[in-house]
Amino acid sequence: MPWFPDFVGAAELARRQSLPYDPDDPVKRYLTALSDGSPHALEVSWPGRIVVQDPRAGVVTGHRDLRRFVTTNQEWLQARHARIETVSSIAEGPRAVVELLARLEIAGTPVDWPVAVVAEAADRYSLHLRTYCSQLVVDGRRHRRAPVLGSGAVQPEGVVGRHLDALVAGDVDGVVATFAEDGYLREAVGGPDVHRGSEELHSFYSRVLSAGEVSLECCQITDDGVRCAVEYNEVSAGRAGSPQAGLAVFERTGDGRLAGVRCYDDIELPAPDRAP
Repeated sequence: MPWFPDFVGAAELARRQSLPYDPDDPVKRYLTALSDGSPHALEVSWPGRIVVQDPRAGVVTGHRDLRRFVTTNQEWLQARHARIETVSSIAEGPRAVVELLARLEIAGTPVDWPVAVVAEAADRYSLHLRTYCSQLVVDGRRHRRAPVLGSGAVQPEGVVGRHLDALVAGDVDGVVATFAEDGYLREAVGGPDVHRGSEELHSFYSRVLSAGEVSLECCQITDDGVRCAVEYNEVSAGRAGSPQAGLAVFERTGDGRLAGVRCYDDIELPAPDRAP
């Protein structure tokens, strides 16, 4: 599962939010070493603890495992001529969320791969990095992912809260009403699956909710007033399988509706109806 050197931006943003910025602080030196892939610098530049939670590698801790992890994934990205673009950055308190779009070549075919990275600075020396994405884009398979975070005593307010309440109630019209007229939902696989405007959104949510309500257990919220990132566990009753981890970014319009919702998970949705 490739890792993006661009998470440097997320971690530095989290660092700036949590403590006064020092151009020579250990987080900056660590991230520079990580981005450059220097094993020696990696060992000496991080005096505290870093934890990476990755969809395929699981939990990565310790300098040796982290060096191996970064090196392997840098090679994977280079072999696929990866170009990484930043879609958005959200910061609140000691936590930052960065949405990325990787442009890759998979079996000679160009693909776009959406990925979200959460960086949380626990203190001056400790950093927690969490990655969310769908692996369907890169290997053609869904991968069930156990919860990354436990349930938190958090619940989004305003339009994001109304959106999630309507999902739990199975209220298609209520969900669609939270979007602006030209609002959209982008599925975790990215560009091929974007549903824009009331008609497409109504069709999409009718299909999703036909299998029952969608219940997301909110674990962590990062909200800058324009964008709200919700790390969640999908715990819908009546759906197959155990809870699964994911993240969604809700982007608001100036009048308090949703301009867009972008998902990062590997949860299987009901298949669209096919014409006979």
